[in-house]
Amino acid sequence: MRRWLLFLFILPCLRLAAQTDSSAKPAPAVQSAPVKVQSDPRDTTVKPVKKKVPVIKKDSAGVSAPASVLKPATPAVPVSTTTAPAATAQNAVPAAPVVTADSTAKAAADSRQQQAAVPLRQETAYDLYLKKLAATNIFLKSDKPTRLDVNKVRVYEDLDWLVYVMAGVVLLLGIIRLSYLKYFSDLFRAFMNPTLSQRQLKDQLSQSPFPNFLLNGFFVISLALYLYLLMYRQQYIPANTAWMAIPGLVLLVAVVYSVKYVMLRFCGWLFGSSELADAYIFVLYLINKILGILLVPFLVILAFCKPEWSKPFMYMSVAFIVLLVAYRYIRSYSVVKQYLSFSRLHFFLYLCAFEVAPVLIITKVLLVALTGGL
Repeated sequence: MRRWLLFLFILPCLRLAAQTDSSAKPAPAVQSAPVKVQSDPRDTTVKPVKKKVPVIKKDSAGVSAPASVLKPATPAVPVSTTTAPAATAQNAVPAAPVVTADSTAKAAADSRQQQAAVPLRQETAYDLYLKKLAATNIFLKSDKPTRLDVNKVRVYEDLDWLVYVMAGVVLLLGIIRLSYLKYFSDLFRAFMNPTLSQRQLKDQLSQSPFPNFLLNGFFVISLALYLYLLMYRQQYIPANTAWMAIPGLVLLVAVVYSVKYVMLRFCGWLFGSSELADAYIFVLYLINKILGILLVPFLVILAFCKPEWSKPFMYMSVAFIVLLVAYRYIRSYSVVKQYLSFSRLHFFLYLCAFEVAPVLIITKVLLVALTGGL
């Protein structure tokens, strides 16, 4: 009886050992369940049950871990010692779930539903304003255009002296005008009425030699300032050379007309035509005095107007000077015709040789000296 009991006890252990050795992979850890051993009905003694020790497997790092950690455990299957199907059920492995297109589409739909269910952050009015500003403002764009600063730095020019000079010129003219009111009226009457007797006008104007000298000096100053402003507006000379250019031009104009006066007096004495020389000098300096007075408005405009306005007024002043010079030659011809008989060709040659040519030569010399031959 004892042998049969021992055989029945060893038989399940041998079967379990055979199953463990025959498997290619270590079986997952299975919790042992109490096994009932069929015994003789007459034997009422309880037999001890042997528990299976879990298989321990080392991973790639060499750390030992139970098989239940390395591989998911499968549910335990009760072992029966009576029939073979029990052993087959114990060795069976659950089949892997089959992945199909329908299941993939369903999973994607579920994920989209979950994303839609999550509330997104709503844009505030401030966020919308920043987006609009970034889209419309050219300076906030990443590809904004680059612009070079083409505004030149304005060079400061101290032109306060020009204000005082122009104020002095206007003040000087006002003083002469108020001090010698009758002389001014006779001067403009002689200019506007060429038919009056030259001797009568000359006698009236010669009675006041000092205002005559003052107006001649005023003409020199006015013409010199006009030439300086003309060259300054045409950028022939800079503004910082005014302390040298204006006195030089005043001296030049004074020397030119002084030499002309001396030459006319000398020619009148040389050819015995002193009266003719006096009449020509009277007409010449009469037009010069009127020109010096009428240039004052153009001086003020050229000194203080904008650069874009200076050119029209400059052309107007040049045309005005040309008209006055032409008027002087017309009156000179009528005066000289009373004393001498000559052809118009001779008078034209005289004008070109002694009036126009010296002015052009002096102008050319000044431009070469100021611009360096450019």
